[in-house]
Amino acid sequence: MDKLSDRVKRLGYSQTFVMSNKAREMKASGIDVISLTLGEPDFDVPDNIKQAAFDAINQNYSHYSPVPGFLELREAIAYKLKRDNNLEYKPTQICVSNGAKQAILNVLASIINDGDEVLLPAPYWVSYDEMVKMMGGNSVMLPTSYLTDFKVTAEQLEEAITEKTKAVLFSSPCNPSGGYYTYDELKSIAKVIAKYPQVTIISDEIYEYINYETKTTSIAQFPEVYEQTAVINGMSKAFAMTGWRIGYSACPEWLAKACEKVQGQMTSGANTMAQRASITALKTDPSEYRYMIDAFKERRDLVYELIKEIPGFKVLLPKAAFYFFPDISHYIGKTLNGTEIKNSDDFAMFLLENAHVGCVGGFSFGSPECIRFSYAASEEDLREAMKRIKNLLEQFN
Repeated sequence: MDKLSDRVKRLGYSQTFVMSNKAREMKASGIDVISLTLGEPDFDVPDNIKQAAFDAINQNYSHYSPVPGFLELREAIAYKLKRDNNLEYKPTQICVSNGAKQAILNVLASIINDGDEVLLPAPYWVSYDEMVKMMGGNSVMLPTSYLTDFKVTAEQLEEAITEKTKAVLFSSPCNPSGGYYTYDELKSIAKVIAKYPQVTIISDEIYEYINYETKTTSIAQFPEVYEQTAVINGMSKAFAMTGWRIGYSACPEWLAKACEKVQGQMTSGANTMAQRASITALKTDPSEYRYMIDAFKERRDLVYELIKEIPGFKVLLPKAAFYFFPDISHYIGKTLNGTEIKNSDDFAMFLLENAHVGCVGGFSFGSPECIRFSYAASEEDLREAMKRIKNLLEQFN
């Protein structure tokens, strides 16, 4: 008798962590590997946030918090949403979770029945499809490409909606493409979704602050879909707090209560010291943390000039987040150094084994013709990584 459930057997491993672990193993064996796999800021947590955590320990915030988070933190999130996004949310509409991943899972668990469909504009973050599977739903991929700036249109979304459609799940700014939807694009999408009240929009805005061009628009700003939208965000990216595991959802009250019910049976409240520190982070003027965004922009500009010189790569200048997502279809179907390149996952492994540079293939992002590089790394490593890849691939062009 097989002891594993069908549900867990349907799930795949995160390709991001597969490639990251492979790079770590090679490095541990003495190979000089540069890993550009993980989406993790390489900065330390700002001192005022760390001090708030120390203060929380000394003030004995060591007991269970309410399941949806401390009231003061939910008030701080509501303040931030009003200040930065012009969104009105009450604390009762907010659920603080153990990272933004849990916030998304809470929403999916609250609305998805077996067989329901969730629309995923591709490319999408690697966990979205697996999360939908975990909840018994079916993902419907909406393909995009380098030529469309990796974005779907409102018309494309409407064509995909059926009576089984229960949600649309996307990130803007986008992991992995580094693009984002403009105000006008989101307005068009909102007009479409408003016609289908059974559809919930799950808007992952975790990269909101890492935008080099303009202020990010949240689709929840459009009144016609406010009651259909779950805004997902968290502390990991803009505040370099990846290990602190604080995310949150802001939803219509009926959905917020359902998220609280789900979380209450899974983990209860998030880490209390991290919650208290997050209050400080959210109440601080975002300009105090701008130095990290400025550094990412400098690295983006550096890598863009270098990656354009790599033969066979078609690449867009990312406008947000900290990823490049080049189209490498030039190499698909070829055999390089005895390695058959059937898709971008094969190509990513080829780069790791031959150039000793770690990246992530686009297959699990829904774009099997692309690969993802994180540029949340030192300038020295970024220069060397692009040099190694260019030197390797020039042999085959």
